[in-house]
Amino acid sequence: MCGIVGLIHPSPDAPIDTRALKEALRLIAHRGPDGEGVFIGRGAALGHRRLSIVDLENGAQPMFNEDGAIAVAFNGEIYNHAALRAELLSHGHRFATRCDTEVIVHGYETWGQGVFTRLRGMFAIAIWDSRRRRLLLARDRVGIKPLYWTRDDRSGALLFASEIKSLFAFDRVPRRARVDALSAYLALRYVPGPTTLFEGIERLSPGHLLLFEDGQTRLERFWSLPVDTPRDHSREGDLIEASAAIESDLIESVRLRLMADVPLGVFLSGGLDSTAVTWAMRHLGHRPLKSFSIGFDGARTGESEGELPHAREAARALGCEHREERLSARAFFDSLERACWHLDEPLSDGACVPLMRLADRARQEVTVVLSGEGADEAFGGYPIYGRMLAMEALRRRGGQRLDRAIDLLAGLGGERLLDTRLFPASRARAKLRRYLAWTRQPLPARYFGVGRAFDDRTLADIFGETALTDLRARFAPLWQATSGLDPLRRMLFVDTAVWLPDDLLIKADKMTMAASIELRVPFLDHELLENAWALPSALKLKGGEGKRVLRTAMVGKIPDSILHRAKAGFPLPITRWLREDLHEACRGALLSTRSLTREFIGAATVEKWLDEHRCGRVDRREELWALWVLETWRELFIEGDRQAFLVRSSSFGRAA
Repeated sequence: MCGIVGLIHPSPDAPIDTRALKEALRLIAHRGPDGEGVFIGRGAALGHRRLSIVDLENGAQPMFNEDGAIAVAFNGEIYNHAALRAELLSHGHRFATRCDTEVIVHGYETWGQGVFTRLRGMFAIAIWDSRRRRLLLARDRVGIKPLYWTRDDRSGALLFASEIKSLFAFDRVPRRARVDALSAYLALRYVPGPTTLFEGIERLSPGHLLLFEDGQTRLERFWSLPVDTPRDHSREGDLIEASAAIESDLIESVRLRLMADVPLGVFLSGGLDSTAVTWAMRHLGHRPLKSFSIGFDGARTGESEGELPHAREAARALGCEHREERLSARAFFDSLERACWHLDEPLSDGACVPLMRLADRARQEVTVVLSGEGADEAFGGYPIYGRMLAMEALRRRGGQRLDRAIDLLAGLGGERLLDTRLFPASRARAKLRRYLAWTRQPLPARYFGVGRAFDDRTLADIFGETALTDLRARFAPLWQATSGLDPLRRMLFVDTAVWLPDDLLIKADKMTMAASIELRVPFLDHELLENAWALPSALKLKGGEGKRVLRTAMVGKIPDSILHRAKAGFPLPITRWLREDLHEACRGALLSTRSLTREFIGAATVEKWLDEHRCGRVDRREELWALWVLETWRELFIEGDRQAFLVRSSSFGRAA
């Protein structure tokens, strides 16, 4: 795992700011504490920070072909590099290392940009072809590895980096908030790509490549989920046969991801997904099997200590050397700025800080960890899918009778009902109101993915109805691409294209790389993902049970209590912390005279939300946490001049 940076001018005679290039690499030293490499050519520069995983003695980057005309800087792992190496040797290429990077170099010589479709793994790749003065950037199929780019309007240069902060080492790249993306962030807890919350800076989309030649950029897609793959919707198919195939796919995917010359471990939550990955590691004979999990200090009576009891049970059953980390409210607060700095963009997923702290603990013993991300998107595991399908069923059957029932519940009588013992929790009442409104709408109008912060009504009150119109327009091409498919398949397609790369995988990459840990995600192997996509939806979700085929595959292999455990979000006690330990700090950030929150929401509204949350009248954790993360991001990345930003960054950017 590594970090890359680059700068390409249209003119070969343009000077390269080597000082800025070195500063850009310093800002991502945590991604590669084991080495640094720089290539300076005519109007072109590539930089690389290395975290040594395979062939520890060799493999320095940028890496070149035999005559030095092709240079590659690469972040990620190519798991099928041995097979590709054998094929390239038959084409007459010579290899000087065992590193997977060299396969990309010679693969480009042989197959051109077709090399990317042959790679099985996770990657963000830059290839500089000096003969053609052509740059190719590529990002892996589902977006496991991040890659950002921008253009210098004056010189026409293209700049790219693994993390946005590196781009700000170049004085021509401004640090300005993109205000028109704020509503999307507050709706979803993240900004959907390719946009970022910085003006002029974009993410390269998953499964895409960018070509830069003669001062012109061109984007091309090289992979997507095979929407038009023929499949039989009329039959459920053989659950046992399908589960055996998925078990085989998982074992092969995990086997590939055990490739390393450094110690490996696993993040074990005690849920189905991470336990299945841990089982596969044990099945393949990986020893020692080191597992890591995190919980919380200061749990109250009746509160869970997080996922620790479930993780302990799984670890005992699978023979792990198990390690635990505990997080207090104070430690959570102390880690907030560091987490936001590593994320680059505001991402108000409360699990970011615990994941970063867990990675810190794991780095004491291992350099690579496997985890269970991606299984929910592959096999229909999120509870929201069942709720959305229930709404679809009601819409098909209800007609005018359903509309009258919604009107009754949404009216004054309904509000009184919502305040009775039937719905005692304010969060549950808020969710019911949201679901009643959603039931009136077709699926593409109401479903924006798994994560939400501000509901539609609040978003429209602050930004106007155009905020919802713009958000729906962002998702419209995805719904159009899946027209005619069943509702579950359509939701899985949307989440794989947006939620997964723009929230879940950004969090996974940035929070583990903060500790110089490489995270590998077996469920997102593209061959496993394509096979899962082709399964009938009834094998994934039926009768309220998600991930049916994966559960069936794990029968008799993992504890029954974990096998049948309901899907639960990461149990962070942030609702209580924002009422007690962290309330004053949050209030101070949101009501600061410099805050964006005061500017576009207003102090009176924010004070009302803070007070409602503190007294327990309304659970405002999603709104308050999203705003607090936004304000922390603003202070770190927007406030002050460039030199102040670089000085402030030095306190966060130490390599592990």
